Amino acid sequence: MDVEEWFHVCGVEWEPLAASGEWRVRSNIEKLLTLFAEYKVRATFFVLGCVAEALPGLVSRIAADGHEIASHGYSHTMVTELDPGRFRDELRLTREILERQSGQNTVGFRAPQWSLSIATPWAFEILHEEGYQYDSSCNPLPLVGNPAGPRIPYKVNVKKGALWEIPPMVTRSMFGNLPTGGGWGLRVFPRRIIRNTIREMNSEGAPAVLFLHPRELDPSGPRLRLKPLKKFASYGPRTDLSDLLVDLMRQFRFGTLKEMVEQWESA
Repeated sequence: MDVEEWFHVCGVEWEPLAASGEWRVRSNIEKLLTLFAEYKVRATFFVLGCVAEALPGLVSRIAADGHEIASHGYSHTMVTELDPGRFRDELRLTREILERQSGQNTVGFRAPQWSLSIATPWAFEILHEEGYQYDSSCNPLPLVGNPAGPRIPYKVNVKKGALWEIPPMVTRSMFGNLPTGGGWGLRVFPRRIIRNTIREMNSEGAPAVLFLHPRELDPSGPRLRLKPLKKFASYGPRTDLSDLLVDLMRQFRFGTLKEMVEQWESA
């Protein structure tokens, strides 16, 4: 889960919209927590620091249900638009907020818009220096990542160690990797393809990492006025993902990314 509001789109000045008070993330998170509790699913919630700060009690509510709290940065700014100093500052500020509110040790990070990659090697160094154990930002897709990148978790070596990189699920095809793991792709592609990809990755001993945003359970919610392509990429079709989530939770076993990393490290 990427815990952000409907107006958190990279490249958009969202502060005036935040000040307007039209926040919907809390009610959408409650819907998710109810679903997860019913099917005994625990998930990783990558929370924006600005959201946690603006909505006291949200992070503690998520953590109380046994979910992992991880970092999505503070301001929803792409890593490529931050210098190393500001990136480190955002990491530290967000971690302080999340750990204070959740009582958990924050060990995972996901960059807004998959903006951490081999083009930003300094970011991996800083994550490791700041005590993070894994990142989940490198998407093996064109435009937002490296289509030739690994589809399964791997270790990124840094100067004084390594950290795990955990990519989101994609489906291999004759046209290249397809974005079936989350966002608009999770709603557009047939469920058969999504289920088969999960089984394929599991058969290879790898997790199938799915991601979504709270607004994807809120088809009637507000949307920014964006150019058509960016609007579709940011919001997708106006459909509710709840039914698909239930379908998948009935068929597969889910857990947190932190749990997986702990298993890999102890193997």
